[in-house]
Amino acid sequence: MELGVHVSQFTFPGGPQQLAEDLTNIAVESERLGFTKLSVMDHVFQIGVLGPPEHEMLEAYTALGYLAARTSRIKLLAWVTATVYRSPGLLAKAVTTLDVLSGGRAYLGIGAAWNEEESKGLGLFFPPLAERFERLEETLQICLQMWSDNDGPYVGKHYHLERTLNSPQALTKPHPPILIGGGGEKKTLRLVAKYGDACNLFAYNPSEVEHKLDVLRKHCEDVGRDYDTIEKTVMGAMDPGPDGENVDSMLETMRAMHDLGVTHFHGTVPNVAAIKPLEILAERVIPEVARF
Repeated sequence: MELGVHVSQFTFPGGPQQLAEDLTNIAVESERLGFTKLSVMDHVFQIGVLGPPEHEMLEAYTALGYLAARTSRIKLLAWVTATVYRSPGLLAKAVTTLDVLSGGRAYLGIGAAWNEEESKGLGLFFPPLAERFERLEETLQICLQMWSDNDGPYVGKHYHLERTLNSPQALTKPHPPILIGGGGEKKTLRLVAKYGDACNLFAYNPSEVEHKLDVLRKHCEDVGRDYDTIEKTVMGAMDPGPDGENVDSMLETMRAMHDLGVTHFHGTVPNVAAIKPLEILAERVIPEVARF
């Protein structure tokens, strides 16, 4: 199993004046210490479970481009892109640009979007849920077409593109991996089976993960997809405690996830700008999960 770092808060002690330096330190140290993926949220307001909307929030793809220039190995992605915040053609260009400029380290993390408050706040497009899922599927189709040799038109229910030209093409072949976030059993996991290279389950106990993966397996059978070709990831908290007192319980949970087939645990790290929590995880957790 591998570990990744999710940066979900940008309200660091040094304030906006030191934000770039703090974010650089998080990225550089995450890479040096052996974490394999680094992500940021695709939000424009802070979300309620983490703080008030007034807290600092960076635009995802601008931040990822910045991080690409300061790292050399770690994979980079938005966890996860709100599909309706950008037109699909522009999104494909953004991820392709990230992949080219990072030397082939981009993922497309994507989901149906949920935050109506920030959407209304900044006037972002936010149709009803059923339509968001329709647009999500069309976005996946458009991205895959733009990452292929087919630069012809795309005609869907919601999107019409006259020419899906994408030059330069992504360095990652056949295309940047597509990670679809969420555990919805009727729609989201079926989209994973049809289009995804990775799933992400926002699940916090092994029994729930086991159930979601069983659902995904059934969808794979239905669409003729090899279940084993999909990377299974889980998003959760990674809080080792100030002195590592939570490490044993974390390892117990991660081992249970691994035994179910999860190969990547991706998490938020409290007080991450202090770097010490990352160092504890690197010293005591990364070597253990690598032996699972």
